[in-house]
Amino acid sequence: ERGLAWLAFLRRYGLGACLADDMGLGKTVQLIALLLHEREAGLATGPTLLVCPVSVLGNWKRELRRFAPGLRVLVHHGPDRPGEPDFAREAAARDVVLTTYSLLARDAALLGQVAWNGIVADEAQNLKNPDTLHARALRGLTGGYRIALTGTPVENHLGDLWSLFQFLNPGLLGSREEFERRYAVPIQRYRDEEAAARLRRQVGPFILRRQKNDPAIALDLPDKLKNTELVTLSVQQA
Repeated sequence: ERGLAWLAFLRRYGLGACLADDMGLGKTVQLIALLLHEREAGLATGPTLLVCPVSVLGNWKRELRRFAPGLRVLVHHGPDRPGEPDFAREAAARDVVLTTYSLLARDAALLGQVAWNGIVADEAQNLKNPDTLHARALRGLTGGYRIALTGTPVENHLGDLWSLFQFLNPGLLGSREEFERRYAVPIQRYRDEEAAARLRRQVGPFILRRQKNDPAIALDLPDKLKNTELVTLSVQQA
C-alpha cells in the first residue's frame, strides 16, 4: 500500500519515480496496482508504455492477465507487430502497450506518435549508459509521468544514477559534467560524506527502496525455506 500511495503521489504531479525494492518484494504488482488505480479513478489520459527486456516480456503478460484481466494490453514485439499507419490507432485502443528495449531505437518514430499516459522502464539498469540508442530513444518520448523499476539503481558507479534520473526527472542532477564534479568524484574518489548526504537528500523523494531484512517488510514475508538438491553432472557437463 505504501508503494502504491507513493507512486500515485508522484504520478499526480508528473514527477519521475524509481521503485527500487529488492527482488521478490512485488515491484510488478505495485505497478499494476497503479495502472488499475488510475483507470478506476478516471486519471488515465491514454495508454501507458511499459518497456522491459525480452526475457521478462512473457512474465509481464502473465502478471497483467492474472492481476488486471480487465486492462487492454497490446504487445508490440516480433515481426507481426503493427507499423505505419496502424500502430497509433492500435495503441490508442489499449490501456497498456508492452515493448522491449531492443525495439526502442528501431521503432522510435512509431512510439513517438503517441502521447503516453505514462512511461515505465522495467529492469531500468538497462538505462545505465545514457549514450545508448535505446536510452536516448526512451528519453525522447512524451509521457505524463515516468517510472523506473529496478533492484539495482546503481550497478557499477554513480554515473548509473545520473543516467536513470535523466530519464525520470531530466535536469534534476544537472549536466553529466556537473554531476561528476559535485557528486561522483567527491564521493567515489574522496569518500566525501557531506556530498553523499546532499545526493541522498536530492534523490531521496524520488526513490523508494525496501529490502527483505527491513523490519517493516520482514513481518509480511513467510519464513525462508532452504532445500539442498544434489545433482550429478553428466559426462558432457563434467
